[in-house]
Amino acid sequence: MRRRIITPNISETKLATRGFHVKNAEARDLLETVGEMFLTGYAYAAEARTPAEAEERLEQIPRRFRGFAYEGAGMAYAILDATPLATSGKVAASLAGRGDAQVYLIYVGVGWAMARLPRVLWSKIHAPDPLLRWLALDGYGFHQAYFRTQQYVHDQYQDPRFPWPKDGTSAYANRVIDQGIGRALWFVGGTDVEVVSSLIAKFPEQRRGDLYAGAGLAATYACGAEEDELRRFAELAGPNRPQLAQGSAFAAEARVRPGLVVPATEIATRVFCGVPPEQAARISNESRPDQPIQGDVPAYEVWRQRIADQFVSLGGVSR
Repeated sequence: MRRRIITPNISETKLATRGFHVKNAEARDLLETVGEMFLTGYAYAAEARTPAEAEERLEQIPRRFRGFAYEGAGMAYAILDATPLATSGKVAASLAGRGDAQVYLIYVGVGWAMARLPRVLWSKIHAPDPLLRWLALDGYGFHQAYFRTQQYVHDQYQDPRFPWPKDGTSAYANRVIDQGIGRALWFVGGTDVEVVSSLIAKFPEQRRGDLYAGAGLAATYACGAEEDELRRFAELAGPNRPQLAQGSAFAAEARVRPGLVVPATEIATRVFCGVPPEQAARISNESRPDQPIQGDVPAYEVWRQRIADQFVSLGGVSR
């Protein structure tokens, strides 16, 4: 029963079902496997008595797809934490265990849960890190663009009064949601860089930087494009290349931290960032604010700007 609560059927992850662009059979199979591994991780977490028990199975997922399984597990943990009469603390327990190495993916999975849960239950969401909690909105944005594509991609919907987080910083929420939408566009466009760029180009100019950041993350983490295609994508990004590099660096850190770097990630960071994934991850980590940020710009955005500026200063990325 837990496995079936508020989670999509695997058929819903098929590109044909979603109406997404199919570049070729290889790209289709990759993206559909990502969806399958996400739901496998969800199932492992929903069925297990504890996160530690689930992790024994999650760690058996192939390296390329293990992060997606942890993302699905994060969604399941968050839903179970918010379910009335359920024992809470599963997200926290996961982050205290092997999930620590997959912290970015688990926070994104929490955002998937937010998209599926009634907003009245959002108060039960466990996202304690004031910096990383924004990743939940990245997950929320991905979910909405993936499953409500007409509204969030083609109609370019934004909630004018998004209610989370409730500490006075929610005005920034739509920008992070856009980063999740951009990540989903890599799937909507079937990893076809011309299609993905054309989708981004239809959005207002002020939203494109965040969309390219999300697409750069997906192109580096999920992969699915050859080097020449990635170079073309960087060219199409134009003035948004620093944001493309920033998203790529986030993806690099998400793969380097748990030791799950794959050759395609190496190619992507060299194209987008001008450096190997280990260096891109180090730049991301070292750019993280180590103290509270004063002013109207959230620390998360300061972090992203610092990363983008680093790649511009290194000379591998031009504005």
